[in-house]
Amino acid sequence: MRPTQILLGGGGGAPIGKHNNFLGNWGNFGGIKQKGVVTYGIAPNRQLPLAGAAHDAVFNTWRRFRAQVLYWAPPMIAGYYILNWAIDRNHYLNSKAGRAEFGGEE
Repeated sequence: MRPTQILLGGGGGAPIGKHNNFLGNWGNFGGIKQKGVVTYGIAPNRQLPLAGAAHDAVFNTWRRFRAQVLYWAPPMIAGYYILNWAIDRNHYLNSKAGRAEFGGEE
């Protein structure tokens, strides 16, 4: 028993489109051929997908850091100093000298 013409991919029982054109296989629907479209390709063994990735990552990271540092660094530095002052003040107020100085205010 031999396979049918459709299974072989032949044009025997191929579908005919609205304007009596062969519709073609998937990805090639028999439309008018495009003109002026140029495609270029390179062999897979000639590609270098990670060429310069480490170099670009370092300098791109530096460029982005430099552009954003003034937005987050000053509030972070101010927050650090305020928190450090609050911790030191809390330690002083809970020490013997602090209780002696401010003990009767509460």
